[in-house]
Amino acid sequence: MDQLLEMAGLISGIIWGPFVLIPLLFAVGLFLTVRLNLLQLLKLPHALWLALVRRKEDESVEGDISHYQALSTALAATVGVGNIAGAALAIGIGGPGALFWMWVVGFLGMATKYSEALLGVKFRRTDAKGEQSGGPMYYLKLGIGGKFGATLGVLFAVFGAIAAFGIGNGSQANTVAQQVNSVTGVDTWIIGLILMLLAGAVILGGIKSIGRVASALVPIMIICYVAICLVILAVNWAQIAPAILLVVTDAFTGTAAAGGFAGSTVLIAIQMGFARGIFSNESGLGTGAIAAAAAKTRQPVRQAMVSMTQTFIDTIIVVTMTCLVIITTGVWQGENAEDGSLLTSDAMTEGLGAISPALAPAGALVVAIAVAVFAFTTLLGWSYYGDRCIEFLAGRSLVLPYRIVFIIVIFIGAVADLDSVWLFSDIANGLMALPNLVGLLVLSPIVVAETRKFFAHPDWKNPDALMDDVKG
Repeated sequence: MDQLLEMAGLISGIIWGPFVLIPLLFAVGLFLTVRLNLLQLLKLPHALWLALVRRKEDESVEGDISHYQALSTALAATVGVGNIAGAALAIGIGGPGALFWMWVVGFLGMATKYSEALLGVKFRRTDAKGEQSGGPMYYLKLGIGGKFGATLGVLFAVFGAIAAFGIGNGSQANTVAQQVNSVTGVDTWIIGLILMLLAGAVILGGIKSIGRVASALVPIMIICYVAICLVILAVNWAQIAPAILLVVTDAFTGTAAAGGFAGSTVLIAIQMGFARGIFSNESGLGTGAIAAAAAKTRQPVRQAMVSMTQTFIDTIIVVTMTCLVIITTGVWQGENAEDGSLLTSDAMTEGLGAISPALAPAGALVVAIAVAVFAFTTLLGWSYYGDRCIEFLAGRSLVLPYRIVFIIVIFIGAVADLDSVWLFSDIANGLMALPNLVGLLVLSPIVVAETRKFFAHPDWKNPDALMDDVKG
């Protein structure tokens, strides 16, 4: 068993190291950014309007949930522990320059997320129960075609169904249990039971139930968290400009040894920024396409624009808030630099304490609540990703059993030490990205053609305009 774990650790290190997924994700994002002519920058204002103001299309349009609910579901799955602990860990180990590389990942990832969502809607299909089913497994099988495409689709679905239990379930439940236990002293089994019952009530209702809860909870949790960060930054306003300057300069010069870590080079800053950024926004993993495929929409490009705002909100806004609070309060050089959750907790304590000493103890509570809510919504989003992968592999008959097992694993994850399971899940999480990235490269001509055709339409800004059918 020890040899197996050692081998798994080696494989995980290779997949998520500096020579496989990280450069591949960067290269694909850059390639799509160039092919799409900086669409994620030029069309971002309209995309934000569609996502946050317009929010939905005609109810008669094919789909299960609204634009906004699809976006909220994707945000629910991605805005999680990675935005708090993962982003903090990147700064603690990689130095402030890691934030710059997370910005790069976020910017390029918007083009990747756009492409995934467009293909997800274009190649979606209706399952036996009348619900939409789409994502990389479908556009790999139907878009690429043949045995090669079918094989890639099956590989993605298998790895996605497995990864859902790790990155989207057990690790989230365990983090919630540990955080809440550290603040309240409540036994982890009680926390796990409550979490399982709450999540189960939503998950068993399927995507419509998940969409309703996500669309109600996600904006509240993001607004509240960002608001607290902004208050702390307002108090430390004089440190904001130096912090941003440090982020930019440190990205290319590295950071000398300080505080609780041995030192950081430019390479480490790049590696940590890329790795944590990818874990945070999931651009390139293909999961966002699964949520996008459920949206009520008549046009793939329109939903793709909505979906790319998820990466913007996740990385450019939420991750940036976490990192700037950590840098401006100076705790990134402290003794907890290698523990992401504690580092963010230290930053919140320091920041709130600067407002009033009486508020300092609330720092740990803010982080515990944020982690709990963020992780809870991640459970919901990933449960849907997993059940769509199972539906692709085995049809509707195994969807309900999969949901039940997923719910049970929430409790197990909260109370058990499952480091080995998370290790294998990390491998599956990385492996699901590989066939998706191949698909994005092969199918990029379709993405470009659909995009050009859409924006050539004289009435493309009007969401009510009748345009091309979504089917490929």
